[in-house]
Amino acid sequence: MPRFFVVVDELSDWSPYYPSQDVITFQDYLSQLATLKSERVRVINLCRNYKYLGSAWYCALLAEARGHHVFPSVRTLSDFRSRSLSSIQLDGIDPSLRKLPHTSGENELAVRIWFGECADERFAPLAKTLFERFPCPLMEVSLEYDKGWEVEKIRPISLRDLKSGTEQEAFANAFERFSSKLWRKPKSGKRFRYDLAILANPKEEMPPSDRVALKKFIKAAEDQGISAEIIGPKDYMRIPEYDGLFIRETTAVGHHTYQFAKKAEAEGLVVIDDPTSILRCTNKVYLAELLNKQNIPTPQTRILHKSDAPVLAEKLADMAFPLVLKVPDGSFSRGVVKVADRRELEAEGGKLLKSSALLLVQEYMYTEYDWRIGVLNNKALYACRYYMVKDHWQIYKHGADSSVKSGGFDAMPTFEAPKAVVEAALSACKLIGDGFYGVDLKQSGKRVAVIEVNDNPSIDSAVEDKYLGNQLYTSFMEDMLRRMEYRRRR
Repeated sequence: MPRFFVVVDELSDWSPYYPSQDVITFQDYLSQLATLKSERVRVINLCRNYKYLGSAWYCALLAEARGHHVFPSVRTLSDFRSRSLSSIQLDGIDPSLRKLPHTSGENELAVRIWFGECADERFAPLAKTLFERFPCPLMEVSLEYDKGWEVEKIRPISLRDLKSGTEQEAFANAFERFSSKLWRKPKSGKRFRYDLAILANPKEEMPPSDRVALKKFIKAAEDQGISAEIIGPKDYMRIPEYDGLFIRETTAVGHHTYQFAKKAEAEGLVVIDDPTSILRCTNKVYLAELLNKQNIPTPQTRILHKSDAPVLAEKLADMAFPLVLKVPDGSFSRGVVKVADRRELEAEGGKLLKSSALLLVQEYMYTEYDWRIGVLNNKALYACRYYMVKDHWQIYKHGADSSVKSGGFDAMPTFEAPKAVVEAALSACKLIGDGFYGVDLKQSGKRVAVIEVNDNPSIDSAVEDKYLGNQLYTSFMEDMLRRMEYRRRR
């Protein structure tokens, strides 16, 4: 269980709010280096001077040097100082600005934000968005109106800037809501060395792990001295509380899962899936080029541009039917079509190229099942065969009514899987990273071909863990602990 501190310049800055032994002066924080150096500490930095070399700046700098999680961080304070960085951070907030009300004659506004909230509910979406971009307890955004609202300036403010009464009360309430989970009590008396966030979405139709598997991950983590808890999309700003992030939600670039991974990596957490792995695995075009360049065995593959739509047959004259067409960012067999002849190629290919600039075309390799090799830290963790749906050519079949059917499976020890299959899987993963991956392969006679590498492979109870049982979850959390301890020693 980490320790938490609110750091202020003087205790009188905190006097309007409820007393707490967790509120200390910056001078006290400076003097506690010896006693706190080996402890896990979270710091909310409410010092007054956010300027370069001011007390808030030094508080953040010192906290990071000590390995403490501090809010706001040096990075955030730097973003406030640099107009160019601020512009980058503000990119994409236009939807929030367009929703802002405008009264005739009102062309300038100053909105104060505390922990992502503000006094006027009309500005709540903007406050939330800015807090996500600039994670700072207190800040003020200046807006100007010229055919639409624009951000003129954004700056951090101190407790002393708050007006007595309404603003102080609003801040206190927001602080309590924000910190309620930070000061959470452990469910048991057990002390944990590390905290792990598991990002999952209970409403996802086909999540990477079912509820039973998630519980097994949490139990395995606790056995390793790691306190693990499930978080959701609304917990983005809680990431600095943790030492690691494990994503158990289907990932995609441009999705909140990718933003969570980037945020966690920037905060120094151990991250699986890390953002680089997500980028490399979720786009089939990138993956196909990477595997081909490194001579990893794959099906015969061709990449087509939407301008090729009128001449698809000519472009693929050297490839034999049937062919498999894939949009670059599909998952769970979505956006994948098998075509038997030229007519189907032109019809289905033309349709897919209307929604995607590029199209992946591969030879069709008939097999009764696909191999899945789970790889962690460049070592084979589990092996599983996924069988095709009856009377279908894929392991998943999506119905017109949004129903999904899947074929059978069998799990086995990795040493029982063909050596060539395991070696091809490991070779493919080395090109991606040292994270957790699921490699899909086909085997036809002596030929082995890598179909794709998944950055957050499925682990469902009584499926992938059918052979290893609880040891699968233990092995994963042992590796997570190794990564956390290595990160702490650096």
